[in-house]
Amino acid sequence: MKYYLIVGEASGDLHASHLMAALKVEDPQAEFRFFGGDLMAAVGGTMVKHYKELAYMGFIPVLLHLRTIFANMKRCKEDIVAWQPDVVILVDYPGFNLSIAKFLRAKTHIPVYYYISPKIWAWKEYRIKNIKRDVDELFSILPFEVEFFEDKHHYPIHYVGNPTVDEVTLFRAEHPETFDGFVRENNLDSKPIIALLAGSRKQEIKDNLPDMLRAASAFPEYQLVLAGAPGISPDYYHEYVGDAKVKILFGQTYRLLQQAEAALVTSGTATLEAALFRVPQAVCYHTPIGKVISFLRRHILTVKYISLVNLIANREVVKELVADTMTVEQARAELERILYDKDYRQRMLHGYEYMAARLGDAGAPKRAAKKMVRLLRK
Repeated sequence: MKYYLIVGEASGDLHASHLMAALKVEDPQAEFRFFGGDLMAAVGGTMVKHYKELAYMGFIPVLLHLRTIFANMKRCKEDIVAWQPDVVILVDYPGFNLSIAKFLRAKTHIPVYYYISPKIWAWKEYRIKNIKRDVDELFSILPFEVEFFEDKHHYPIHYVGNPTVDEVTLFRAEHPETFDGFVRENNLDSKPIIALLAGSRKQEIKDNLPDMLRAASAFPEYQLVLAGAPGISPDYYHEYVGDAKVKILFGQTYRLLQQAEAALVTSGTATLEAALFRVPQAVCYHTPIGKVISFLRRHILTVKYISLVNLIANREVVKELVADTMTVEQARAELERILYDKDYRQRMLHGYEYMAARLGDAGAPKRAAKKMVRLLRK
């Protein structure tokens, strides 16, 4: 069968690549065409556009690139119609993907499957109408979404487990690395590591990295190691590093988390990855208009938490320093508790175990692929 996939960022590329590999097992004749990234290209098929040409974050960048966004959307629609796949698989990236789903429902008979459902439980819940109308099958990777979609909105979905569990489990099995080996290879010293994960987009790095560095630099008995994001140049990081003593490592985020004693993490999939590596963390998400965002969070957002760790556990496992509560002083104080308060650290680690149990076992891409192929063959 012919599968057309659309992703809009690095995490989507990773998850979609594993789904594609699983689909090839279930359907050896699988053909792929996609808006995606290098990891998907490595599995096989034809890449029409790289996700780096699609990803714009924030009101102003989107406004400045509207012509490009609309041109990409037009190209995507035309390419799907010309290729006539057996299914279009959308991966997260709702602003773009829900528009594609609407077009396909109105103009074609091509089924639409959504893998990694839009997070409408946090923001823009009204989009449930579009999903019910335009998406044939929705595959969820977060356990609490079952209650949201099925109980609250009477829309049946498939919970397949979380692919990050697969990715971390596989990495740990294949990389039984020692601390000494890691620091020696990367020219680090022997001090324990505080990992900094400042986001994957330039705006996130700009907003969060300087304060994260100032907070973590208060602990000279630790060395700071920054995980470089795909597509971000070293020069961009150096604009915000200043005089801080920090080592930047690219393409080694999992290796870094495997060796870190603690982490400051910008909200996103990285919070879940840190938890699955059992690294105590503080979630840091600064914005230039912190008080406004805090107001919106209290009065408009429909969830209590922003980090996946707390959302999955449905309780505060990790401290969230968001908007006006993300200050150097608060980040430093939280990091101190993580590093030196053994009881506090242990409670967080116990919370990780509870969260992991709620996620379930590895095997999400395989389960999703089996269900997709079975549904399509019906």
